[in-house]
Amino acid sequence: MLLEVKNLHCMVDGKPILKGLDFKVGRGEVHAIMGPNGSGKSTFASVLAGNPKYEVTEGEVLYDGVNLLDMSIEDRARAGLFLGFQYPVEIPGVSMANFMRMAVNARREYLGEEPLSAADFLRLMRDKGAVVELDTKLTNRAVNEGFSGGEKKKNEIFQMAMLDPTLAILDETDSGLDIDALRIVANGVTKLKRPDNATIVITHYQRLLDYIVPDFVHVLYQGRIIHTGGKELALVLEEEGYDRIINEYNK
Repeated sequence: MLLEVKNLHCMVDGKPILKGLDFKVGRGEVHAIMGPNGSGKSTFASVLAGNPKYEVTEGEVLYDGVNLLDMSIEDRARAGLFLGFQYPVEIPGVSMANFMRMAVNARREYLGEEPLSAADFLRLMRDKGAVVELDTKLTNRAVNEGFSGGEKKKNEIFQMAMLDPTLAILDETDSGLDIDALRIVANGVTKLKRPDNATIVITHYQRLLDYIVPDFVHVLYQGRIIHTGGKELALVLEEEGYDRIINEYNK
C-alpha cells in the first residue's frame, strides 16, 4: 500500500477539521475525493503535504511504509509527494527554468541520482511541456507571474510531470478552468499515470472525472470519509447532490 491514513485528526486555529479520517491508496490507483464545502478536503491535502498551519492531534499516516508525519515538507517532496494547489502562487524574480532545475536535481540527489546536465534538463523541459501543451515562452518567465488562471494550472501539471512524483495530490485543479484548459490539464494527468504511482484528485465537479477516470470515489463529510464507490458514484453525486448519502450516514 502506497498511502495508509489511520484515524487522522487535525485542528486549525483550535478548531477540529479532520475527525478520524481513514484512507488507503495503492500504486497505480486514482482516487477522487468529493464533498460539501468545509468538509476537510483541502485540509487533508495540506496535512499530507506538511503545511505547519494544520496541527495533527491523533492518527497515523504511512507513506510507502514510512511515517509521513515525521518527515519535513522538503523531504516529503523529495520522496515523491506532490501537491497541486487550487490557487498557485506567483514567485517574482525566479524563472521557471531555474526553479524547476533546482527542484528536479534536489529530488534526484535524494534518490541517489546524478544531477541532470543543462542539455538533458532542457530536453526534459521540452518533452514534459508538450504533455500539457505549455507555451515554451512561459518557462523563461518568473514562476506564474502574469500567467492566466489556465496557464497556472497547466504549469502545475508541468511541474508534476517534471518532478515525476510517486503520489500526486491535486487540490481542485479544475477550479476556474474553461473546457479546453480542463481537457489539456486532465489529459496531462492521465498521460502521467503509471503502475507504480498514484493520484488523489480533490474536486467539486464530476466534469473533471470525465477526463481523469478514478478507480474510487470517496465522499468526505465533517472530517471523515462516509462513503466510497466506483467512478459511477461521481455521476450520482452530480445528479443527486450529497443529501442522501449524508442523511444515511447520520441515521
